[in-house]
Parts: sequence; structure tokens; C-alpha cells
Amino acid sequence: MSRDYGWWPHYPPSRPRKVKGGIRTRSRSGPIGSTWWSQRWIEVLESFGWENRLPRGRNYARRGQVIDFKLSPGRVTARVQGSRPTPYHVEINLKTLTQAQWNTVLTAMASRAAFAAKLLAGSMPPEVEGTFHQVKVPLFPKSVRDFDADCSCPDWADLCKHIAATHYVLAEQFDRDPFMIFLLRGRNREEVLDALRKARGCSSATKREEPEEPPDPMSTESYWTLGPSFANVRVAPEPPAIDLAVLKRLGEPPFAKASPDRLRRLQAVYHAVTTKALEEANRESPQPSSVSE
Repeated sequence: MSRDYGWWPHYPPSRPRKVKGGIRTRSRSGPIGSTWWSQRWIEVLESFGWENRLPRGRNYARRGQVIDFKLSPGRVTARVQGSRPTPYHVEINLKTLTQAQWNTVLTAMASRAAFAAKLLAGSMPPEVEGTFHQVKVPLFPKSVRDFDADCSCPDWADLCKHIAATHYVLAEQFDRDPFMIFLLRGRNREEVLDALRKARGCSSATKREEPEEPPDPMSTESYWTLGPSFANVRVAPEPPAIDLAVLKRLGEPPFAKASPDRLRRLQAVYHAVTTKALEEANRESPQPSSVSE
């Protein structure tokens, strides 16, 4: 607890108790969060004048002082271990969007076919925030009034280190699943995607597509020969556009919260397999112009 009274005696800063199996951020130095949306979350917090309170919370997050957290529509609850034996209870509430606001946003998002595809692959399109802004609905908090945070610790500040640590852990969780941001605004993954699919289905049903022309029949003489349409095909594969897309699309495994180290090892295995596959696929080899038995 911070006190600025001249007569108040000085106490040495307390050290938090070590936590076994806490949620420790991957980042050990520098910024926390590797995606634009998680970094945007931290940027919003810093814009509220909390720069002097955030560093200690960042240190707590890196030490693994956040024991666990739970996310529900418009609400985050967490337990954070401080210097006392009993962990502190943190609660962060964020204003959710009304049903009318969500309908407006989802209609605007449904007009962009790439949105659903990127979200399914575990990536948040940068245009999403602009789409929310166009319909005058904020995706990220705009002011301190959008937040209502509380901690059971005795700190008098609006943002104690335990609340700040929860924010940093939450930001890094956004890297893994951008739908968590939507959940804080009131809609979960299934609700958002189902609404996008329905909106896209209704809009496409009104369009009459021209029937495709049947392909030219193939002859036995040209069956094993590559046609001119394959001349510009790039054979060599490239790194995936979205890192760990398979894991992100499958969602959080059951053991993720109980054993974050196992999740990090699994991610490392996927990285190693991807790197090895690209190395093997890109080995120099002659590119045949035709295939024969």
C-alpha cells in the first residue's frame, strides 16, 4: 500500500511468495504479447495513466504469481499470490455490448468473407477494430470508466500489482485465442462464428451463381502430362501465414491450465516439425515438366 505522508514510517518492499505451477508469461523481457491485438490491450492500459503501476504487475506475471484465472462474458476472476499466505482475489469487469450492438457489428463483419476464415484459423484481422469503430461500438476499452476492477489486497490504488498482473496474463492469453476479446464483450466463439455463418449464408442465398462449364475431356495421350496451367505453380512450400494454426483452431487442451509447461513443450514440438518439414520440402531437386510411369 502506497502512502506519501511525511510522518509515515518507511517499510521495506515485501516479496511475493513463490508459486508452484502458476501462470507464467512466455515473455521474460521486453513487451508482453506477440500479436497486434494483445499489444493493443496493453497499449490501452498504458493510455489510462497507469504506467507507474504496470511494471510491478508485469514482474508478477513473469514470476508466475497468477495462480489461475477464469473468463466469462464481461468478467475476469483470478487468484494472485502476494506476500501473504492467502492469495488475493481479483475481479475485472468490462462493459458488454448490447444485443443490438452485436447485431450491428456482426452484420458489418459478415460483409467481409475473410473475417470468419481468419478467425477460424486463430488470427484477428486488423480490420476488425476498424469495423467496430465504423459502427460506433468499441472493441477495446476507451476509458477507465469501461473497467470495474477490484482486488482483496489492502492497496488503495485503482490498479494494484495483482490486477495489473492479471491484465498481462490475459493479454498473452489473447495471443492464443482472440475470441477471448469477444467473450469479454459478451459473445463466445461459437456465438460469433454461428452468427457470421448465418449472415454469410443469408447473403449468398440471394445471389444466383452461373453454372460452371464442364471441363474438357482428358485423353490417354495427355493424361500423364502437366498442362500449361501448371507452369506458374510454385512448388516450394512457404512457412504458414499463421503460427500454430492447428493448435489455435482446436482450442485450449484440457491440460493447459494445470500444466502450462506441457503446452509450451507441445508448441515447441509443432514448431520443430514445421521447420523440419519445410527444410525437407525445400531441398533442391529437379522440377520435372511431365510425369510418366
